[in-house]
Amino acid sequence: MNSGVEYGSSAEGGSSAVESGLDPADLVRLRLVVARLHRQLAQASGRQDFTFAQLSALARIEAHGPIRLGELATRERVAAPSMTRTVAPLVASGLVTRLPDPDDRRSALVELSTEGVELLAEIRQRRSELLARRTAELDARERAVLLEALPVLERLVAFED
Repeated sequence: MNSGVEYGSSAEGGSSAVESGLDPADLVRLRLVVARLHRQLAQASGRQDFTFAQLSALARIEAHGPIRLGELATRERVAAPSMTRTVAPLVASGLVTRLPDPDDRRSALVELSTEGVELLAEIRQRRSELLARRTAELDARERAVLLEALPVLERLVAFED
């Protein structure tokens, strides 16, 4: 019987039951395929010297910068001290530049340097190339199904928890 309830074990982050409308086995398949694709995209970028948090911060700074660290932390849903620790190596490596905040002298803004912009472009290019190679192996029907699924996947990442 399909109850559409996924039961998590303590090994998967605690015991819980969530009504999903999907078969638990399908939820596991979805979780695994998303995790594996994420890992493969990360590996394709060839930049294993940066953490996921650092790459996410770079992309967020690009989209919203110049930006205060506190606002960046809020957008990334982390504590301000965590964001400070995440951004410090990016500043040290020259990917991010700190600027004085014209509205508040006690505060600083961060923005991407030219090197940071180039790094993100390189990573995105490599990841897009991987997806292009993979989707080229799909038949026309599979590509159509994938394109039809994009709005649903976009909704999944847009939900706030």
